[in-house]
Amino acid sequence: MDNDSSAGSKKLLWAGFMAILAAGVGFSIRGGILGDWGKQFGFTQSDLGTITGGGLTGFGIIILLGALIADKIGYGRLMIFAFIMHFLSAVVTLAASPIYNSMVATNPEGAKHAAFLCLFWGMFMFAIGNGTCEAVVNPLVATLFPKNKTHYLNILHAGWPAGLVGGGLASWFMVGKWRWEIQMALFLIPVVLYGVMCLGQKFPKSEASVHGVSFGDMLKEVGMAGTFILCLVLSLFFKQVAPSLGLPNFSGLIAAAVLWLGVSAAMGFERGPILLAVLLVAHALLGYVELGTDSWIGNITGNILASRANGLLLFVYTSTLMFILRFCAGPIVHKISPLGLLFVGACCSCIGLTCLGHATTGLLLVLSATIYGVGKTFLWPTMLAVVSERFPKGGAITIGAMGGIGMLSAGLLGGPGIGYSQDYFASKDLKEKAPAVYEAYKSDTKNSFLVFPEIQGLDGSKVGAVRDKQIGERSEAETQVHDADLHGGRMALQVTAALPATMATIFLILILYFKASGGYKQVHIEGSGHGAAEVADKEAQVA
Repeated sequence: MDNDSSAGSKKLLWAGFMAILAAGVGFSIRGGILGDWGKQFGFTQSDLGTITGGGLTGFGIIILLGALIADKIGYGRLMIFAFIMHFLSAVVTLAASPIYNSMVATNPEGAKHAAFLCLFWGMFMFAIGNGTCEAVVNPLVATLFPKNKTHYLNILHAGWPAGLVGGGLASWFMVGKWRWEIQMALFLIPVVLYGVMCLGQKFPKSEASVHGVSFGDMLKEVGMAGTFILCLVLSLFFKQVAPSLGLPNFSGLIAAAVLWLGVSAAMGFERGPILLAVLLVAHALLGYVELGTDSWIGNITGNILASRANGLLLFVYTSTLMFILRFCAGPIVHKISPLGLLFVGACCSCIGLTCLGHATTGLLLVLSATIYGVGKTFLWPTMLAVVSERFPKGGAITIGAMGGIGMLSAGLLGGPGIGYSQDYFASKDLKEKAPAVYEAYKSDTKNSFLVFPEIQGLDGSKVGAVRDKQIGERSEAETQVHDADLHGGRMALQVTAALPATMATIFLILILYFKASGGYKQVHIEGSGHGAAEVADKEAQVA
């Protein structure tokens, strides 16, 4: 039964909206106060990277874990847990300054370490709260609105760009004027709102739980094929944490293989649907493109516009565009189908990123950003809707697997990959055109990404000093550094455009496949327990 007209359903929808908005506000404001943390506590860029870098990765892991237990524990209890974690994250994060101030006079190094721990664990708790909310609200909304999933999941995820806009504007007005603690605490406003909106509400069970689908059968919807894709991405995380445990890098692959075999055994070594595995690959690409690019786009466009403030405003503009358009998904999807919407979005994202990589004027930059913003608007929530529509027996697990792999890809591949691309093309350009200048501006450390060669990029502090100077104030060498820096950012966007092009190809193949198989149909569960069966819109499932 579709609960679209239920007041309780709408209230839970907006509670989920506020939960995702809280994550967006925190994500946006945190990016604006990193300089304050570095200045107050004496952190290096590596320290700040450690504090914030695991945010998206932790977000993804918690979504996966939360999805596994959501149907068993219940959506309501998990939302209470998320609320508690969000509040504790604020308490621990805001404790950094008083603890630091109480120790710095007698033990400076101890004070710095204590502040680091407060911020690290505060951000980790924030990621737990965000991931738990995401593990709940996606299957919750899909359950509340079973006949209109794409439309309402897009409305739900309008909370993310709304949070980016709110946090971005807060940074614009408050950075340098208000203490960072006041700025960071702003995310508690939507946290309190979603907590109040959840009070007294009855949370439904997923379609799979209602029909008595067992946990093992839910796992089988992911199957060995889907689990392999997830474990492949998780191996990168295991590789990161291995050195801190005194283990060799290859142990990450071993851990992922053991996990894959263990989960496969739990599901009886069922292969699972290849379609879901393909969608997981596509969503991993999406996580790289959308959230990975969002982590860098303000910095890159700000460099092109010669103004970090203008780069931030451009980011706020595209986020506002996303927020508005996500309320329009319903009418669009009824005309071109979810897969058609994904295909068009991927094409626009590819065109937008390519144009951004070639833009040289403010007007062209805004036009390119508009195309890119329109393109990425519907991708994430529509992907979740497709999985929920085609694999309802997976309950919270299948939709959680999608959200989890997207966040993991953004944290482990997108942010680092786009950063590596900038370093690679900037250093290569400067080394070829002005070798002596490159030697003077190169970083003391080397970095690598996946199987790509190790490189020695440009020193961030030296490049930052060049960026702060006006065109007429730069020496010839500084102009060459600035041009190489611009080139690196533009080329990174052009290279990233290959990913939505790949996604568009995948979606086109799926469109043709479903067309040959009788058309795309939403699948429903009929019966209960072991007798539960899937039917496509009350017809026999063709695919």
